[in-house]
Amino acid sequence: MSSLTGPLRGLIATAGALALLAACSERPSAQIAPAASQAPAAAVSAPAKAPIGAVGEAPAGFEVLETVTPAGRTRFFVEIADNDAERERGLMFRKSLAPDRGMLFDFKTPREVAFWMRNTLIPLDIIYIQADGTVLSIARNAMPLSESPIPSGGPTLGVLELAGGRSAEIGLMPGDRIEHRIFKRD
Repeated sequence: MSSLTGPLRGLIATAGALALLAACSERPSAQIAPAASQAPAAAVSAPAKAPIGAVGEAPAGFEVLETVTPAGRTRFFVEIADNDAERERGLMFRKSLAPDRGMLFDFKTPREVAFWMRNTLIPLDIIYIQADGTVLSIARNAMPLSESPIPSGGPTLGVLELAGGRSAEIGLMPGDRIEHRIFKRD
C-alpha cells in the first residue's frame, strides 16, 4: 500500500473504518428478544437494552435459572452443587466463566453461610438467596484467591455464583427475585 497516493490512501482508510463500524453495530445473537408488547426495532430510536442471557435449552449437566429485576428477566444455565463435595469445590480452579453460566449451591434448608475464594482464579459475584427466591445480599466481584469469609447476612437456602460484575450488568439488587425449582414462593 505504500505506492498509493495520499488522497486514494485516505479514501481506502475511510472505507475500511466504515466497514468496521457497520460490522460492530450488529445485534449480538445471544441477546434476548424484546417482549411482543414492545415497539418494533424500526420504531425505536435507541437500541434495546435487553440483558444478554442464555438462549435455548440447557446443555447436559446444567439447569435454567432466571433473575427477575425491574429491568427484566435474564436466563442463566447453572450447574447445581447440592452435596458437600460439590459445594466444597464450587468454581475452584476455573479459568473462565461465560456470562450466561453460573453455579447454584443448594443447602436444602435455610441457614447462615459464608463463602470464600480459596483456589478460585476468577472474580465472582456471590448472590445469597432466601428460601422464597428473594435475593438477600450480593458480594460483588469477590477477590480471587482470598480466604476472607464472605457472610450471607441471614438465612440462605441457595447461593448463586456468576462471573464477576455480571449482577451489576443485569441490575440485580437485594430484594430482586431468583426463579429456579429449589425456591418455593407462597
